Amino acid sequence: MAHIQLKNISKTFGNHTALTGLDLDIADGEFFVLLGETGAGKTTTLRLIAGLEKPSEGQVFIDGVDVADWGAAERDVALVLQQYSLYPRYTVRENLEFPLKPKIRRLPDAEIKDRVDRAARTLRIEHLLDRKTDRLSGGEMQRVSIGRAIVRKPRVFLMDEPLSALDAKLREALRTELKNLQMQLGATFLFVTHDQIEAMSMGDKVGVLNHGRIVQTGTPHEIYNNPRDTYVASFVGSPPMNLIDGKLVNGRAVMAPLNFELPFSGGAKAGGATDGRPLVFGIRPEDVYLESGAPVEAHVHDVENHGVEKILT
Repeated sequence: MAHIQLKNISKTFGNHTALTGLDLDIADGEFFVLLGETGAGKTTTLRLIAGLEKPSEGQVFIDGVDVADWGAAERDVALVLQQYSLYPRYTVRENLEFPLKPKIRRLPDAEIKDRVDRAARTLRIEHLLDRKTDRLSGGEMQRVSIGRAIVRKPRVFLMDEPLSALDAKLREALRTELKNLQMQLGATFLFVTHDQIEAMSMGDKVGVLNHGRIVQTGTPHEIYNNPRDTYVASFVGSPPMNLIDGKLVNGRAVMAPLNFELPFSGGAKAGGATDGRPLVFGIRPEDVYLESGAPVEAHVHDVENHGVEKILT
């Protein structure tokens, strides 16, 4: 287990800036999810922590120690990728044993067997130990990849979208398994994804990354119910939050397209809003109700039936 801190991290590749002024604090034993769109800088962040890249600016701390000059092997972290990093000619057991058999400081055979057997029991792949990996399903291969990380007993688990190549049903099952595994191990997990369902269902804390900057961190409840800006409000939630332009007039909020007024909350006034100031109103879809004779009229263009719910546009 380990406490991870990134302080004022910036990373450039030639003329491209991948990360800018990134600050991140991941507590010991926490399941932290880094959520962002493709190209937001998620994988770069993982590679900086793993020691595969060096920051252009800023510091990386593991348990309070600046590890900027440490190599990847010295940091004792495990990286699980979307692509299965397995040897197809090896059996599952041989793949699990491989990280434990370096030429330097090889573990005793008895300890290797014990670690492999424990990992196999934890991941429920004992029946696969003698099978070649080219005969495994996608979910089984991902379990073996995670097992290769577990047997090492690293300080930190770094996971780069490990579920994105799987079908929907298997992703759902492995989400639960990964979260249970993290709680069982009591380990520090940093999991990156573009999938908000994964982020909200798995994370103790979530950090939303946009164009190389952390725009908000908090619990899933905080991210969903108190988005810091319109990007977080529209990105987190499915369907996304409805954003409506308006302004403050005589102490009342006026939604411009609807010509509809609402009392302005004391909390918003404390935020410094003044008369005439442009505002953006955010309304979650689940907070909109259809009633005949309501003060605001709307036209329904499309009804999308999801079985347990219908989405109206």
